[in-house]
Amino acid sequence: MTPLVTTAVLLAAVTHAGWNALAHRITDKLVGFTLIAGGGSLIGLAMIPFVPVPAAGAWPYLIASAVIHVVYYVLLMKSFRLGDFGQAYPIARGTAPLVVTLLAAVFAHEVPDGWAAAGIAFSCAGLTGVALWGMRGRRPDWAAINAALATGLAIASYTVVDGLGVRASGSSLGYIAWLMALEGVAIPAYALYRWRGQFTTVLRPFAAVGLLGAALSVGAYGLVLWAQTRAELAPIAALRESSVKLRSCSNNVIAQQA
Repeated sequence: MTPLVTTAVLLAAVTHAGWNALAHRITDKLVGFTLIAGGGSLIGLAMIPFVPVPAAGAWPYLIASAVIHVVYYVLLMKSFRLGDFGQAYPIARGTAPLVVTLLAAVFAHEVPDGWAAAGIAFSCAGLTGVALWGMRGRRPDWAAINAALATGLAIASYTVVDGLGVRASGSSLGYIAWLMALEGVAIPAYALYRWRGQFTTVLRPFAAVGLLGAALSVGAYGLVLWAQTRAELAPIAALRESSVKLRSCSNNVIAQQA
């Protein structure tokens, strides 16, 4: 991994931590994900006229990724309902790099060398430590843990699907624009049905925070997609998850300011 790619992934991690910090400030997770997913879809639609259309070979990956991302949103919301942030999020994010390593070896024929494998293992061990620290003094909530593990599998799945898709697309900007436009429709559509007649009333108090989170989300994942065209998938996934530690720090700062 070149220094430029490493810098891009670290910047993505910081940006990812930022939008998660904003999303965590919205108590109703459906409100938060509606604004972030819907805002991302609007950004994607605004980009489409100005970016290349992905090559034909990328479209199966785009469609599959959009579906997996919706599953990811649903599982993540369920994880937050069943358990607290300190338990669910590090488990979900910490599971992903190990699964990405396996899936990338099978589908992308990428097997990390000794140093890369050690880095992936170290990252996952660190995230496991964060999860265990969040669970200290309490009995494990197995329903929440299982939901978080399922969320991690979804993260790993869309990571590999998008890695293969963006490489086939011919344009990382075209891929991220169409991905955001496609994946961001389902959650707002469900929210519109659930809050029919009150949709804007429910969302309005959190609109500015949510839409800023959407912009940060698109930027963060766009950087990751670009990096995936220039380096192997598993090391990028592991480095990206440094956002969990950054997110934990930002969560502590927010708690102190509250």
